[in-house]
Amino acid sequence: MKKALIAMSGGVDSSVSAHLMIKRGYDCMGTTMRLYENDMIGEDLLSTCCSLKDTNDARSVCDKIGIPFKILHYENLFREEVMEDFVANYEAGLTPNPCIVCNKRFKFGRLIDKMEEFGMDYVVTGHYARIYYNEETKRYVLKKAVDLSKDQSYVLYNMSQEQLAHTIFPLGEYTKSEVREIALENDFVNAKKHESQDICFVPDGDYVAFMERFRKKSYEPGDFVDLKGNVIGKHKGYVHYTIGQRKGLGIAMGHPVFVVDINPKENKVVIGESEDLFNDTLIADNINLISVPDLYEPRKIKAKIRYAMTEQEATVRQLDDNRIEVKFDKPQRAITKGQAVVLYDGEDVVGGGRIIDIVRN
Repeated sequence: MKKALIAMSGGVDSSVSAHLMIKRGYDCMGTTMRLYENDMIGEDLLSTCCSLKDTNDARSVCDKIGIPFKILHYENLFREEVMEDFVANYEAGLTPNPCIVCNKRFKFGRLIDKMEEFGMDYVVTGHYARIYYNEETKRYVLKKAVDLSKDQSYVLYNMSQEQLAHTIFPLGEYTKSEVREIALENDFVNAKKHESQDICFVPDGDYVAFMERFRKKSYEPGDFVDLKGNVIGKHKGYVHYTIGQRKGLGIAMGHPVFVVDINPKENKVVIGESEDLFNDTLIADNINLISVPDLYEPRKIKAKIRYAMTEQEATVRQLDDNRIEVKFDKPQRAITKGQAVVLYDGEDVVGGGRIIDIVRN
């Protein structure tokens, strides 16, 4: 009998994933990863996704479906590898996506290590995505979920072939409403539980307050400047801003203006017009390719530069072992350094990388 280690957050998705794996005949163990303590985020852990209630909900579901449950502690490593990375990227003028880092290093990194340590065959999570093996190319391929409104392939683009080979996403073929129905039918304690949309360690959404607690310092005010470098106002610290931001700037120009660039070295935030946000070419590093071994030959694909957008027509070419250039057919608004660009061929994820530069039009 194949054995599966189920990553359980205490939410409905991972709970139904565990249930489905039992129905498939797998020998399962549930596990919750403890990633931080309340003093690390300045919040009461009763109100966050690593809360005691969430842990108890996960344990309750495991008891109900008759599988063992284990808590794994990664607080110090999570602080070093995810929180530190998050803060350092913001301080470098980037806008990071910590979920992508966490997926690579913890959910499909250290959890797969634990899977092997426990003598198990697969890691299972409640992500909405699919995995299949392409016999022709001899590669594992990540696919979009059937429920495109819940598809999470964007934040999974960094998975390696080894990780894909040892991962199962039971919810990839289900809609969210079907998952809720399964949870209700089985009387799971979390069947109607609300989903969190925030970064797990910034549950109130105030990432600057988190950074100030993390660094034990405040960020210095600086200058708003226009595209020519003229000072047009004062900002409250460049980490407060991201590309495309319009609200909360605190400057009156007589018409809408936007953040078009961030200069951390000089503590300046560049302000421009809406049209100044549009560019068609970006460079990404830290690339990971899934469905193909390389992209040195230019290739037409679709790509998206943030989670909540529809992918757009583009051409990609690989520059070296670690970088790709993506040129969109039409200029895209607010391409943001630090975010991921993810490449698609139909339902398949070709790969992706971290945006590090924008070729200005």
